[in-house]
Amino acid sequence: MRNFPLARAGAAFITPLEMITLTERAAEELRAMLEQRGAAPEVGLRLAVRRGGCAGWQYEMGFAPAEEGDLIVEAHGAKVIVAADSIEKLRGCEIDFSDALSDAGFKVNNPNAARSCGCGTSFETTGDPSPAVADGEACGND
Repeated sequence: MRNFPLARAGAAFITPLEMITLTERAAEELRAMLEQRGAAPEVGLRLAVRRGGCAGWQYEMGFAPAEEGDLIVEAHGAKVIVAADSIEKLRGCEIDFSDALSDAGFKVNNPNAARSCGCGTSFETTGDPSPAVADGEACGND
């Protein structure tokens, strides 16, 4: 696992500002959730992307410790863990938290997304178009 303030990702060094930005609101909620669960100090919000959803890539989030090769970003007293295989698709993202009545939770604002689905849980990158989803087929927000 790699820790910021400077971490090596592949052949290039990246800084925290190039990787993930965590808003103060998101950090506050993350700290509260981890405390409520009695999580161990090494546990954080682990963020990854996997094939799926209506736009091709789907965000995956959970509370977990870092795995081999993951990047760890600490900001505002909270820890975000970026899965090793997702670093390039998440570079430059901002994680925020919304407590809107109909759509509460962590939100990923991804500058690498050329297109996002309507539910906001999946995205397509410029150099990696996704296969089309048939009309009526479920989006990644089931």
